[in-house]
Amino acid sequence: MTNSLIRTASLAVLGPLGLYTVFWSLAIIPFFQRHFLYAHKFNTLFWSDVNEPERWGFATEHQVVPFYLKTPDDTYLYSWHVLPLPLYHEHEDQILQRASSEAVVLDITTSESFRLLKSDPNAKLILYFHGNAGHIAQMFRADSYHSLTDTSSYHVIAIDYRGYGHSTGVPSEEGLIQDAETLVNWAMNVAGIPSSRIVLFGHSLGTAVTSGVAERFARRGVDFAGLVLVAGFSDLANLLTGYRISGVFPVMGPLAAWPSAVKYLQTYVVDKWHSADRLASVVRNTKKRLRLELIHAYSDWDIPWQHEDILFQAAANATTNGLNQTEFDRFKEKHMRLSPGGGGFSVAVQSNPDTIIRQQLVLHGGHNEIATSSSMLRAVMRCFEEK
Repeated sequence: MTNSLIRTASLAVLGPLGLYTVFWSLAIIPFFQRHFLYAHKFNTLFWSDVNEPERWGFATEHQVVPFYLKTPDDTYLYSWHVLPLPLYHEHEDQILQRASSEAVVLDITTSESFRLLKSDPNAKLILYFHGNAGHIAQMFRADSYHSLTDTSSYHVIAIDYRGYGHSTGVPSEEGLIQDAETLVNWAMNVAGIPSSRIVLFGHSLGTAVTSGVAERFARRGVDFAGLVLVAGFSDLANLLTGYRISGVFPVMGPLAAWPSAVKYLQTYVVDKWHSADRLASVVRNTKKRLRLELIHAYSDWDIPWQHEDILFQAAANATTNGLNQTEFDRFKEKHMRLSPGGGGFSVAVQSNPDTIIRQQLVLHGGHNEIATSSSMLRAVMRCFEEK
């Protein structure tokens, strides 16, 4: 009896420990690490046809136009152009007359939706970069597009990164940034939308993609209408120390008592995603105008909201000679505006040239629903304001 209890207790302890050891033995191998990080193979394509956007509540006939973008390295990115519903309603007859019978439009430039985007001298465009796992419409993502387009004049173009959904290729940090760069170049050079009427929107992993592509264009002297980063993180190695899979399973939690072990494993991180450094670079390279909106929910159990503090401090410090932690905390406390009822807050830094960097912490919204919230939409609206 005693031996049986000992064996049971041993299995209860050693079983999870063994699984955790196997997990990290695989995770330090780049192939498996990228599958764990990007989770691009976890999707619902077997029972969800993304070529039928009406499944997610869009207008039945071509409010959403699926198409492909080709990257310089011959990767094909599955994409959606979501028309603003009021514009679709106004031009429904013309849209249907020119609609393709193909599920995926072979040449997006022949579509009426593209014409409506390109021919409007005041068109406003949101380029949407989603988080890890799933596909272009999975989980809450379609709801986020609805929030952005149901009552506004905003066009949304979203892509599945390489390796996601119907896109070809294999994900990597450089690859995803190239995917974003391809979309931005297409928006400016093919659709003819100036960067001053484009907002780059990122959620979760997409905030890192947005930071990466924004830095590339900032170094070329290109300013956008704004950057909206929802539920972002400072860098991947730092994120992993507190990240919980599905908000439950801590990736490095069992190693918290051994900082040296954590630092050792961090050296094996292949894709670094240094978003804080990249945002600071964006600020330093801004030529005329920058609107940077950082939004996080206190109830985010996937990525701790403190990551937004790091992003905000990195970006804000790039407007000055830099403040130490004590000085920055004092500055932030002085300029902070508390939300009614307490808990949440917003704080903004303004500097030249015409730069506004805003951090907003809300109480509710978790990791995903916040990307469908009015706080998110208002951040986009502030970016498009001309003042």
